[in-house]
Amino acid sequence: MNDYLVKALAFDGTIRAYAARSTETVAEVQRRHAMWPTATAALGRSMTAAVMMGAMSKGEDKLTIKVNGNGPIGSMVIDANAHGEVRGYASNPQTHFDLNEQGKLDVRRAVGTDGMLTVVKDLGLRDYFTGQVPITSGEIAEDFTEYFVVSEQVPSAVGLGVLVNPDNTVKAAGGFIIQVMPGASDETIGKLEERIANVEPISTLIARGLTPEEILAEVLGADNLEILDRMDVAFACNCSKERFGNAIIGLGEKEIQEMIDEDGKAEAHCHFCMETYMYPKEELEGFIDEIQSEA
Repeated sequence: MNDYLVKALAFDGTIRAYAARSTETVAEVQRRHAMWPTATAALGRSMTAAVMMGAMSKGEDKLTIKVNGNGPIGSMVIDANAHGEVRGYASNPQTHFDLNEQGKLDVRRAVGTDGMLTVVKDLGLRDYFTGQVPITSGEIAEDFTEYFVVSEQVPSAVGLGVLVNPDNTVKAAGGFIIQVMPGASDETIGKLEERIANVEPISTLIARGLTPEEILAEVLGADNLEILDRMDVAFACNCSKERFGNAIIGLGEKEIQEMIDEDGKAEAHCHFCMETYMYPKEELEGFIDEIQSEA
């Protein structure tokens, strides 16, 4: 089954909801970065949240999320857009610990609780929107819940889960975001709180193989739910040799000449997809010619 997410309304349009299956997307990142289980769970949860947040945008809007709780995993950086595309990396992908007291991967220990969750939105305007909250949980879902409440003033409930097989591969990944819209009655909010309090953990739902639609039905009740849209989800990196080449040109003639003199070549490495691009001496000399021709 391909990864996808759904957008929905519930309780007569006063509740906005998203749910995603991100198993193959997280698995792709795990393979590219040879990630260990706890790191996979931490980055996978963050990417699942990011792709649903991207779906809240429109057009060519995009966002970048940085999670840094000063734990052993270091910084996690995730990019997402309005088309279901997402990419991400962790500073220390080979991070793993024994299971915590609940018998789950110890994401909190890996992420840490002494740092910030930062969201930067590129809305195609001159200025970027930046929201930031302290990381207090380290379990990711609770921290995104706090972000929505504090930075966007939208009461929300976030559930995120990643299950990892004994051989480090990804068994299942997914999540949901439930948001209370203006006009929601106290009765609706009460019903919603009761349902969320009694629903099974998201990891249990995805382990059962529930689809995004079925996850929302479990959380909100099938009778309350109206599915609005479905969108494919996938790992996607927009790096290219040309893009890195333009960055090298931007360094200027002097620095490019130093690359030629010292190494006779240059290479660029993408932190997101792990691709490496090589630029032999001839290409670097071509960059210098290009700079000089435009001078």
